[in-house]
Amino acid sequence: MRVIAGLCGGLFAWFAIATLANLALRLSWPAYVEVEQAMTFTLAMQVARLLVGALASVGAGFVVAWITKGNSRTVRLVAGILFVLFIPVHYWVWDKFPLWYHAVFLASLIVLPLCGAMFYRRSAPTGPAAS
Repeated sequence: MRVIAGLCGGLFAWFAIATLANLALRLSWPAYVEVEQAMTFTLAMQVARLLVGALASVGAGFVVAWITKGNSRTVRLVAGILFVLFIPVHYWVWDKFPLWYHAVFLASLIVLPLCGAMFYRRSAPTGPAAS
């Protein structure tokens, strides 16, 4: 049951964090909003989008680890699901971004949830008091 809750929680966390961070980006950067529809982002805007994704991925990994009490298999599963979900998205926008952008984003979906899970493990209480 914890695995299913971790999967759902991690995926929900990824999309919630990405949505809120993207909203903050839109509210704080009028030029971003101007080019968002056409997807003609500057380098700085592309980096900002990657940072939004990175924050969401780390957060998702942390949430999965928190719900599952550090179950790394579930974290890897969420990372794999995110990767598979975003393959078609990046196929559709392939010509809108440089190759390095796609590579960094897709790789971050695998690596950064694992980092988020490591942050959980470091912050989780240990020993008899943790029980």
